[in-house]
Amino acid sequence: MASNDKALRDHILYGLSGGGAHATFEQAVKDFPENLRGKKVKGLPHSGWMLLEHIRIAQWDILEFSRNAKHESPNWPKGYWPESADPPSSEAWDKSVRQTRKDLKEMADLVANPETDLFAKISWGDGQTILREALLIADHNAYHVAQIVDLKRLLGAWTE
Repeated sequence: MASNDKALRDHILYGLSGGGAHATFEQAVKDFPENLRGKKVKGLPHSGWMLLEHIRIAQWDILEFSRNAKHESPNWPKGYWPESADPPSSEAWDKSVRQTRKDLKEMADLVANPETDLFAKISWGDGQTILREALLIADHNAYHVAQIVDLKRLLGAWTE
């Protein structure tokens, strides 16, 4: 049973890291031209900044819910998106990227910890487990990373 537990944790960690059949977060944000970070293209409702911030906010919310009974989620949906299509600064973009990496690592550390019961219901939730929350982050990130990739392609900035 212990080997199955490690195998499951390894599979979840793989999903959290992206890749495989998906572009990674790192590939999506790498070399995103500063002058294009706030641009939208016809047919897509979000800029790169909006997508980056949405990933960061949603991932942070899921992580905090997973480990903090006193956490209060932002109002849905407004609290999960930045108010502006444009990042306030290059520094704000960089800070958002760093925070997204940090929170993803913290969720990965939670999953990797053999003391974490992946199947136990989170006592302050309504049926959620760490397994479910980790899979939610992996799925949500993959979806929005793909949107960033599509946006970069349409803006002529995808170089992978």
